[in-house]
Amino acid sequence: MLDGSNILLMLAIVLVAGTVSGLLVRMVGLPSVTGQIVAGVLLGPSVAGVMTLQNLHALDPFVDFALGLMAVAVGSHLNFRRLRVARQRLAMLLLLESVLTPLFVFGGLMLFGDVSWSTALLLATIAISTAPATVLAIVRETGSRGPFVTTLVAAVALNNLACIILFELSRTIAGIGMTPPGMQAAPNLWLPFSQIAQSILLGAGIGLALILTTLRIVRTDRLTVLSLIAILLTTGLTEQLGLSVLLACLTLGITIANVTPDREEIGHRVFESFESAIFAVFFVVAGMELHFESLTHGGVLAGICFAGRLSGKVLAGYLGMTLAGATLRLRRWIGMALTPQAGLAVGLMLLVTEDPAFVQIHELFLAVVLASVLMNEMVGPVLTRIGLKYSGDVGRERSRVLDFLSEHNITTDLRGPDKESAIRQLVKLTVDVHQIPMDVDSIMESVLQAEAAASSCVGSGLALPHARLPFGDRVIGAMGISREGLHLDAPDGRPVHCMVLILTPTSMPERHLQVLQALAASIGRDRAIQQQLYHIDSPAHADELIHADRYFETWNDYLDDD
Repeated sequence: MLDGSNILLMLAIVLVAGTVSGLLVRMVGLPSVTGQIVAGVLLGPSVAGVMTLQNLHALDPFVDFALGLMAVAVGSHLNFRRLRVARQRLAMLLLLESVLTPLFVFGGLMLFGDVSWSTALLLATIAISTAPATVLAIVRETGSRGPFVTTLVAAVALNNLACIILFELSRTIAGIGMTPPGMQAAPNLWLPFSQIAQSILLGAGIGLALILTTLRIVRTDRLTVLSLIAILLTTGLTEQLGLSVLLACLTLGITIANVTPDREEIGHRVFESFESAIFAVFFVVAGMELHFESLTHGGVLAGICFAGRLSGKVLAGYLGMTLAGATLRLRRWIGMALTPQAGLAVGLMLLVTEDPAFVQIHELFLAVVLASVLMNEMVGPVLTRIGLKYSGDVGRERSRVLDFLSEHNITTDLRGPDKESAIRQLVKLTVDVHQIPMDVDSIMESVLQAEAAASSCVGSGLALPHARLPFGDRVIGAMGISREGLHLDAPDGRPVHCMVLILTPTSMPERHLQVLQALAASIGRDRAIQQQLYHIDSPAHADELIHADRYFETWNDYLDDD
């Protein structure tokens, strides 16, 4: 048994155990967190007894920092401007996932588990969360990109936000329910709402302060120091003020992502080189707190939680995507892909197990949550991979000719009445999506100059306005679809149903011609593509069609590395 005063040696042993166990389980296709939790169980008091629970408390400040860093990382994936096109399906998914998942888990525990309603309530709200680190790792491993991935990653960030808020409310209600009748004070039901508001304001304030203080700083070492101060200040102040560290740090990440979306050198990203080490320690410590004497009963409850959670997420995904008019692939697979669960669930578990108000359920609660996490982290990654595979987004990381078109820069509401108005609509959409050093009027001038030289209407319902711009290293643009059609004096007299704006750097003349030829040869000549694209329902449907190999494989060539 280690001396509890030797914190550095304890930290080194935990880090070695987390790193080695993470590498070993990845060799068999499981995420690192699964092996790290198992390693913690083996090192903890229940098995080898390398450390006692008293020793582990010395690592509490490190665990708190890891929890804050994790929340900042989750918040950084919520850039609301970039998610605008997916807002309807994300809203429906968030609503149903926040209702059905905890409802299924709570109902299962009350019907088949021997637990109090307050314990079931806490476990039910934790079930909402999905592990962002696991999902992002699988997305990167499979080279996935597209509407499914956009929806999946944003849904993970949003359900974590909802989970934190609902958990804070549930913890207050459960605390009241677990207080002995003679000791109950008049409940202050406004307290959790006040704490949530204060946590959000604190995180947003520190986020804005970080942005302002780094505006003129470019040195990496100084940016790292300031980001470290911001995260430490947020976690420290929330603990001092009795607020939610998770919600405050999540808001910090959201603030950075939306106020300065292109500044990746501040916030959690400055810790990327050793972020995995921090999280390894976090999960090993969580595993060390598991007591095997609680695992027998806890394992049965964890199975109930797992079944209820999976059922709730699959049903919420299918119903939410159906109500939002999403594609069939999204309806079928998005709920399954949301199965992984790890970091946030463990973090919320620690908030309960460290709270004296819940002392009578500490061991049981810890056993149930950790067993549930182990189940979800063994099964979840497999289900996420399956969802990505059948979504059609796997392998789209490799660059292709038409990759500049995605649901973010596609509109199915192209309006006229004339050609200039339609082009201006697409130019505005392009400027909104991309950070480019030209305004709408300047780009319009370049496009109209090319239009004066030769009409962009190529016939068969297709128009390809374009321009060459003196900046950038990639093709950008936008697509507009008009189901009714715009009468723009096309050479064949047919109304224009599809207009694609193409903006290419002057340094890439061959790529410019390649894109024009691909669009003219595919959309301009293939009646099967025209029949579907000209009557498409949504940008997501258009994205799915454009990147479907069975229609565009002949023209949407892979690009050599530039």
